[in-house]
Amino acid sequence: MALISLQNVHLEYPVLHANQRTLRDLTATAYTGGELASTGNSGRASHVRALEDISLHIGDGERVAIIGHNGSGKTTLLRVMAGLYPPTSGKIRREGKTVSVINPSVGLNMSLTGRENVRNLCLLAGLSQREANRLIPDIAEFTELGAFLDLPVATYSSGMTMRLAFATVTSLNPTILITDENLSTGDARFQERAQHRMTRMMDRSSIVVIGSHSIGVVRRLCDRAILLEKGRITEDGPIEKVLAGYEKRALRKSA
Repeated sequence: MALISLQNVHLEYPVLHANQRTLRDLTATAYTGGELASTGNSGRASHVRALEDISLHIGDGERVAIIGHNGSGKTTLLRVMAGLYPPTSGKIRREGKTVSVINPSVGLNMSLTGRENVRNLCLLAGLSQREANRLIPDIAEFTELGAFLDLPVATYSSGMTMRLAFATVTSLNPTILITDENLSTGDARFQERAQHRMTRMMDRSSIVVIGSHSIGVVRRLCDRAILLEKGRITEDGPIEKVLAGYEKRALRKSA
């Protein structure tokens, strides 16, 4: 049985050299999600509250959208769920093999060849050498890298690197898939192929969590939504109910 459970999770990180930072600099920092906060009597912002008191439970078979405006904390929450960011406080429990497609190129070794990187990423994901070798032909076909697959990744363009990483991660069979929709790299043909590949991966997963601000995407793929604002959950429920609240907030802000 797959599950993700967060209980009273908080995440804070310091604003380095806060005393020397201008208001403009600190405002830009806030767009990473959450809100600026201060400690002591100086009144100066010294840390960012990225997530505050997050409690949620996601069970087998659920397709959940994490929505909110830019800077609301969507990607931060996804990374905490995936185990990429440790929380400052609170408890996280995950049951099931988890794959995150947030920044697929993390973990690539630029001095190794594409083929060697594929093997390494598969082994890190828990596959055997034989299973990794079995996946290579499909990954090679999707990337269309040809002879470049046996050259160091340092010789690749950014688009080629993304294709290699994306193809490798999406060849896995996770129980829990955590992803960000912001993977719009490459030409229209690649994006269409990538969307089909992601859809197949979602179909193989017991739990899917997607960070998105596209109403069309979440309506098509999800049955539940969690709305974030300044690193806090403001709504959690059936997709249409939460989207209605999200749209009302957007209209009030634009009025």
